[in-house]
Amino acid sequence: MGKFDRYFLSQLTVFFGFIAVVLVLVYWVNRAVRLFDWLIASGQSAAVFLEFTALTLPNVIRLVLPIAGFVATLYTANRMTSESELVVVQANGFSPFRLARPVLVFGTLVALLMMLLVHFAVPASLSQLADRRIEVSEDMTAQLLVEGRFVHPGDGMTLFIRDITGSGRLHDVYLRDSRSETQHVTYTATEALLVRTETGPRLIMYNGMIQGFTFEGRRLSLTRFDDFAIDVAALIGDPDGATSATRTLRHASTLELLFADREFAQSLGTSRPHLRIEGYKRIAEPLLAFIAPLLAFSVMVLGGFNRFGQHWQIMGAVGMMVLIYVLDNAFEDLASSSASRWPFVYAAPLVGGLVAALLLWLAANPGIFRWRKRAVP
Repeated sequence: MGKFDRYFLSQLTVFFGFIAVVLVLVYWVNRAVRLFDWLIASGQSAAVFLEFTALTLPNVIRLVLPIAGFVATLYTANRMTSESELVVVQANGFSPFRLARPVLVFGTLVALLMMLLVHFAVPASLSQLADRRIEVSEDMTAQLLVEGRFVHPGDGMTLFIRDITGSGRLHDVYLRDSRSETQHVTYTATEALLVRTETGPRLIMYNGMIQGFTFEGRRLSLTRFDDFAIDVAALIGDPDGATSATRTLRHASTLELLFADREFAQSLGTSRPHLRIEGYKRIAEPLLAFIAPLLAFSVMVLGGFNRFGQHWQIMGAVGMMVLIYVLDNAFEDLASSSASRWPFVYAAPLVGGLVAALLLWLAANPGIFRWRKRAVP
């Protein structure tokens, strides 16, 4: 790479790092507040809180990397244009395609980071997070097993256990759920057990009834049951809920999704074609991260120098990027509707790449659409 390419790439990298750190902190604080309320308020240590927040960081970084790459390219191109650096380089013979070389290298670096996160770091961290969440839920559940006293595991929840035997059986259990503003539900049972499952602890109640009171119309419903299971993660107010098949899908590696057998698909409650499409989506994510900086730069270089600023180019780049992501969601839904439509997963990165190439070509040929006056004889 030439001296100008290294300079341009260094500017992109510096601003990318700064913007990525700021966005990660914003996402992390929002996430940390919820975890803090759930963990610390429930008697967990600060070490557990730090462990949980660290496990959420790979997924947060995955979300902000494409945005950070796009914004860093917009900011760098705008600054270098307003300071006439790009204008001087173009005057020395650099075409828009030649100027895009460091942006291509920068986009490749961002895409490589996304590949490491999407295929390795994020599935591993989410899987570990789910295991630790189940362990913490079980630990917090054990704290709720207090006989002869009303406890409140969460807002609007009340639990009472008359007696707990040495074998772990719960006698005369009362549970009231008043979290809903339209209906209150009361569970009573003569006996109950706390059972550990793959998706977290479950409270199995025997020989009881469910009383539901609906405020509209003041209706009371009564249902008797021989046995009934309650998700304890929802009972104690887990901010993300219990582990479900949808979340387990995110824990699987990309190779497991692409080459899943029927048993693995059935364990997740889905089909093999759906798993393959999810794997293709992971492959397409780094491609979008690669296209985002290139699209931002192509829009900025198309506008050229303007002493009044590059506001229209910036708004156009943002609008175009939003459109690409809207198309990506639409194409993903189309691909998910049928296994034979899996190539649509890659349609949005392809469209973005073609648009960026077209804009660079138009910037290299600024007079292609200008009307030329014919000479009058």
